[in-house]
Amino acid sequence: MEHSGGSITIRRFDPGSVGQSVIQQPREPPQPAPRAPQATAMSPPNVPTTAVELNHASGSSNGSEATRPQPSKRAAGVHESAPPVDHRVDIYEQDKLAQYAPPLPRPSGVRGNPGPVGLLAFGMTTVMLMFIETGWTATSDGPFKPTVIAYAMFYGGLAQFIAGILELIKGSTFAGTAFMSYGAFWMGWFMLEYFLTIDPILSNSLTGKTLWLALWGVLTSGFFVVTLRKNWGLMYIFSSLAVTFFMLAGGVYSHNTTKAAGYVGFSCGSAAIYTALATLYQDELGITLPFISPVNFI
Repeated sequence: MEHSGGSITIRRFDPGSVGQSVIQQPREPPQPAPRAPQATAMSPPNVPTTAVELNHASGSSNGSEATRPQPSKRAAGVHESAPPVDHRVDIYEQDKLAQYAPPLPRPSGVRGNPGPVGLLAFGMTTVMLMFIETGWTATSDGPFKPTVIAYAMFYGGLAQFIAGILELIKGSTFAGTAFMSYGAFWMGWFMLEYFLTIDPILSNSLTGKTLWLALWGVLTSGFFVVTLRKNWGLMYIFSSLAVTFFMLAGGVYSHNTTKAAGYVGFSCGSAAIYTALATLYQDELGITLPFISPVNFI
């Protein structure tokens, strides 16, 4: 085989002939590698993505492309785009998350503070009753007692009971429970006094009256524990009220004990009136009076 100019001369030996036969075979000129189109300002650049295009772009045409190692897109400077993210959440997943999500706070239906109303209803009625227990007015059967009975029904009973309902709607469990309990107590006391005017023989049940008052003393002592995280005013109200109930229970058999209970009950009602006004001044005027600052004893 000989190279001559633009052709290749192949000499093939034929054993049956004396000479040599020469075959002339033209040589094809090499084809230039295709070039990638140039990117313009109006069109994005055509980035080679296949192995063949990468080989042409690098100007290499020798060897077999099938056996040549193909460079990765990252090695060629091509950034792979992330797969599209589906922001939609499956309905089943939404229901599953809703089971563990905290409940949204519900807006309160009570805009004002019913606390001062309940405290005033309790304090004013208690002070009026203690006017009789201390002996400052006439005897317990005197002309002032019907006034106390009437106010016990509508102010100390009904108004305080409604204040308790509003406190529960507002979300205050302790205030709602206390106001509704003592509101019902005053309405029950009104009915008891009314029945005594019809049948005075009911007043002879001394043991039942003692147990009734002592039971309310026990309940009030339980309420006092909660006030250890409220304020000094509520602490004194419930502690003195518990003492008043226990002394009234003992006063069923002793007039002097009843009179002493009247003084303790008077201080309890006065403390309730003070706490109600102090809360009112704080809410409406921004004035903070003593003994209503929060405490935390337990």
